[in-house]
Amino acid sequence: MSPYELGRQPFNLAQPAAWFKRAGIHAACLDLSQQKLDPAVFRDAEYVAIYLGMHTATRIAAAALPKIRALAPAARIAAFGLYAPVNSGWLKGLGVEAIFGGESEPDLLAWVQYGIAPAETVVRRDKIDFLLPDRRSLPTLQRYAKLLLPDGSQRVNGFAEASRGCKHLCRHCPVVPVYEGKFRIVPMDIVIADIAQQVAAGARHISFGDPDFLNGPTHAMKVAEALHGRFPELTWDATIKVEHLLDHADLLPRLKQCGLLLIVTAVESVDGGILDRLAKGHTHADFEAALAHCRALGVALAPTFVPFTPWTTLEGYRDLLASLLALRLVEAVPPVQLAIRLLVPQGSHLLHLPDFAARVGEFDETLLGYPWQAGDARVDALQADIMAWVMAAEKIVLPRGEVFDGIWARTHAALGVAAPPLDPAQFGTAIPHHSEPWYCCAEPTDAQLAGF
Repeated sequence: MSPYELGRQPFNLAQPAAWFKRAGIHAACLDLSQQKLDPAVFRDAEYVAIYLGMHTATRIAAAALPKIRALAPAARIAAFGLYAPVNSGWLKGLGVEAIFGGESEPDLLAWVQYGIAPAETVVRRDKIDFLLPDRRSLPTLQRYAKLLLPDGSQRVNGFAEASRGCKHLCRHCPVVPVYEGKFRIVPMDIVIADIAQQVAAGARHISFGDPDFLNGPTHAMKVAEALHGRFPELTWDATIKVEHLLDHADLLPRLKQCGLLLIVTAVESVDGGILDRLAKGHTHADFEAALAHCRALGVALAPTFVPFTPWTTLEGYRDLLASLLALRLVEAVPPVQLAIRLLVPQGSHLLHLPDFAARVGEFDETLLGYPWQAGDARVDALQADIMAWVMAAEKIVLPRGEVFDGIWARTHAALGVAAPPLDPAQFGTAIPHHSEPWYCCAEPTDAQLAGF
C-alpha cells in the first residue's frame, strides 16, 4: 500500500508485487492517493506492507493505520521505504511489527514466506536483482497526475526508476540516513521494459524518480539512448543536482536529443551560508550558470526549495523571492515550494552540525521530526501565514503569479515595509509541469488526510 507518491503510479509497489508474484504469493496493490481503503481488499489480508517514501506519505499512513487495523484485525503490518527506518520506534508503537529500508524486496518476501518479523530494523544496501515491475493491480495511468504543457495540452504521465539511493550526503536529505552515500542501479533492460509497458498503457511522458538521475552518468546516458531509440516520440523528466548539471554539462545536449523535456533540481536556497550548512555542493552562482545552460539548450528547469530553516531571516526570504523575479522563475516554481519548512527526521545529518543541535528540541512523533524555531519569531509566523495562503489558493486553483503576488505582499508586511508593485512580465513564462501541486516534504492537506 502506498499513501502518497507525488501523483505518480508507485514503482515501489509494483517492484515488490513482482517479487511476490514470482514466489507464487498473491499480492494486491492499493494506492491511497487514488483509492479508498476497500473492506473487500482487506477482508482476507494476512500481511499489509505500507510504503513510506516521504514525509507526506508517512503522515497519511499514520492517519490510515487505525482504519486498516479495523478492516484487517488479524493482519500483520510492516513498513518500508525511506521514512520507515528513521521512524521505527514510533511505527512499532502504532502496531507495525516489521521495518525495512533500502532495497527491501528480499526482506518483505522473507517476512511473508517465513512469517518471522525481524526484531531489529533491517536496512539493506546490497545489490538486488530487480524484476519487471508488476503494475497490473494499480490504478490506470490516466488516473494519475498529468504533464501539463504551456500550450494547454497535457500528456499521460508514466513513472520509472533507473536507480535508487544517492552517492551524495546532503545533510537535510531523507535518502542519506538510509543509503549513506550508496546508490543502486536498475538494469537498463528492466527500465526500458517497464517504460514499454507504461507506453502500452497510454503513457506519453515518463518521470524518472531517481534521487539524482546523473548519480551514474554512464548508466543514465545508456537508459536515455535506449529509451529514445525505442520510443522516439516519448518525452521525459528527471531530477538532477545543480552540481551534476555543471559537471556533466556536456551530456545535457545528448539528453535533450533523447527526449529530455524538464529537469527538477533541488536548489533549496539562494543563501550561501544555508547552502553550506545543507552541504548542497553548489552556490547561487552555480545555480544561475546551470539555469542559463539549460535555457540555452531549450530544456526547462524547475527549481525546488526549502526556504524556511533555522537560519532563514525575513530579509533572506525576501531575497529568495527577488531572485525568482530577477531570474524570471515565478512560473517555474510551484507555490508550495515557497512555504516548505525544513524537516529534521531521525538520523538527519543536520544533527551533526554543532550550531544546529542546540536549536532543536526533543524528537516529536507528531511532527515526525525534531522541532526547531527560527532565530526571529517573525520568520516562523510568516511561514505559517504563507502555507495557509498557499493551501487556500490551491483549493481555488489560483494561477502561480497570483499566489506569488500574495506571498510577496505578506513578506513585505512582515518586514513592515510597502511591497513594491510587481509586473507580470517579471514572472517569466510557463514551463512544462505536473498537475500534482503538492510536494513530498510538505504537510499533508486536510483533503489528503481524509481522502482514504
